[in-house]
Amino acid sequence: MFLYAAVLHLATATRAVYRFAMLSVFAQGVHPRCPAPFNMADHVLRAGLARPDHLALSILHHDHIDDWSYAALTTAIRGTATGLLQHAQAGQMVLMRLGNTVDFPIAYLGAIWAGLVPVPTSAALTRPEVAAILADLPVAAILRDPAVDCPDDGRCIPLDVLQAMRNLPPAAAATGDPDRLAYVIYTSGTSGKPRAVAHAHRAIWARGMMHQGWYGLRADDRLCHAGAFNWTYTLGTGLMDPWTLGATALIPAPGTAASALPELLARHRATIFAAAPGVYRQMLKGRDTLPLPALRHGLSAGEKLPDRIRDAWTAATGTQVFEAYGMSECSTFISASPTNPAASGASGQPQPGRHIAIVDDTGTPQPIGQPGIIAVHRSDPGLMLEYIGAPDETAQKFAGEWFLTGDEAQMDADYQITYLGRADDMMNAGGYRVSPIEVEQALLSHEGITAVAATDVLVKADTRVIAAFYTGPAPLDQGALKAYAEPRLAQYKRPRLYVHVDALPTGANNKILRRQLRDSFDTGR
Repeated sequence: MFLYAAVLHLATATRAVYRFAMLSVFAQGVHPRCPAPFNMADHVLRAGLARPDHLALSILHHDHIDDWSYAALTTAIRGTATGLLQHAQAGQMVLMRLGNTVDFPIAYLGAIWAGLVPVPTSAALTRPEVAAILADLPVAAILRDPAVDCPDDGRCIPLDVLQAMRNLPPAAAATGDPDRLAYVIYTSGTSGKPRAVAHAHRAIWARGMMHQGWYGLRADDRLCHAGAFNWTYTLGTGLMDPWTLGATALIPAPGTAASALPELLARHRATIFAAAPGVYRQMLKGRDTLPLPALRHGLSAGEKLPDRIRDAWTAATGTQVFEAYGMSECSTFISASPTNPAASGASGQPQPGRHIAIVDDTGTPQPIGQPGIIAVHRSDPGLMLEYIGAPDETAQKFAGEWFLTGDEAQMDADYQITYLGRADDMMNAGGYRVSPIEVEQALLSHEGITAVAATDVLVKADTRVIAAFYTGPAPLDQGALKAYAEPRLAQYKRPRLYVHVDALPTGANNKILRRQLRDSFDTGR
C-alpha cells in the first residue's frame, strides 16, 4: 500500500510508518493528472465518437423507447453549442430552467462544449428562489422551459429555440486549462443562503476514480438511473459516467412509478441500476422477488441506505447494492464496489487515487478508530474551486491542506469508513441537503409564528422527513402552513410536519438546539 510521503520525514522510517498507520489518513495509488488542454464535454463524448452507431441513451416509456445513438447525441450537443454562442460569449454563465427531459443534458454539455458555464438548477425551485440566483450570478442567458417556474426576463431562450439549435453546424470544442471554471451547482449553505459551488473542467476527470472505485463500470454496460434528467446525481452517475466509457444510459420516462421499474429493468436488460434509497424501498414494497437476470448490482447515494433495505434487495434479486458518500463540493469519494465491498456497518473505503482523512476542526488527522470530520485533500481534482461570492465561507471549509466536509465518521485499520452523521444541523431530504435556516426564514414571516426550528425527524422505519417546530399564540392549521410554504420553498425543502411547542430548546448562548428537538421526537415515537 502506498504510504503518504509527507509523513516519512517526521522521524526514522520505521517510526514514521508506525505513526502513519495509527492515523486516519488514506492515500492509496495516484490518479493520473488531468491532461491539458481539456474540455469536460469533449472528454465525456470522446469514447462515443469512436463508436457513433452505438446506443448512447434510451428513454424508457411503458409502451415505447426513445433511442439516441452517439452520433445523434453528439450532433445535438455540438449544434446546441453553436446556437448558445449566438446568445453568450465563452466564459459567461447560462442558467438552466429546464424540465425532466433530454433537453437538459444536451443543453448542459452543449454549453460546456462551447466554453460557456451552465448553472443547472432543480425544476422544483420557486420563482423567488430563482430570482435570488439571478441576483447572485452574472447570468448571460436563461434556458427556459415554459413549464418550469422562472421570473420573466429578457435573457430567456425559449425551449423551442433551444431545441432548434441541435440542427446547426457543429461547434469546435473550446479547450483550455482544466482548472478553469466549467459549471456551477447550488447547494444549501450552513448560513441558510444557498451557495453557488464553482467546479472546474477537471471535475469530470476525477470521476474516473469512481468507475471502478464504486460502479465497476464497463463499456458494454447498460446503466439505468431512476432519477430525473435534471438531478445532478442522474446527470453524473446516470449519463456522463457511462458516456465517458462509451456505455449505454437508460433513463425511465418522466412520471414512471417505482413499481414499474423492475419490469423496465428486466425488459431492457439493465446491467447496473442506480437510485436513491427511497426508490429501492418503493420497488420492494409488497414483493419478495424481483427477477432481473441481466443485473450485476445496484448503486445507491444521496443518503444512507438502511441495512434492512439493502438486505431485502439482495434477497429479492440475488444482487448487491454498493453505496457511495459524497457532496456537491466533491461528488462521491468514499464508496463500496464489486471488488471492494464495505465492511458491516461501514459506507466503504476512499476510492483508489483519493487522499482522504478523518480530522479534528483544525485539520489534524485523528487516530484510527477515533471520530472526526471527513476531509478531502486540497489536491483532489474533483474538489470545487470556491463558493462564488462567499470567500469567508470558502475559507471556513479549509483547514490547512484539508477541505472539511462537515460530516462526522471514523476510519478503521482497513480504511473502512463508518458515517456518523452531520457535525452541524444540515438536513437530508430525499438526497438533497437542506439548510434548516433557509426553511426557518421562509416561515418566520407568518404572522402566527413567533419562533421556528426545522430539523429532520423519523416518522417510520428508515424514513425521515423535515419537520418545523414553532411557537406562537396557538396551534395553526397544518394545511394552511403547507400552503404558506408552497410559493416560498422548493418542494423538497418544505416541511411535511408542523409541530406547535410552548418553547424551543436553547443552549447557554441562546442557540436553538435542533438536534434535541429531533432526538426527543424520535424517542417519543
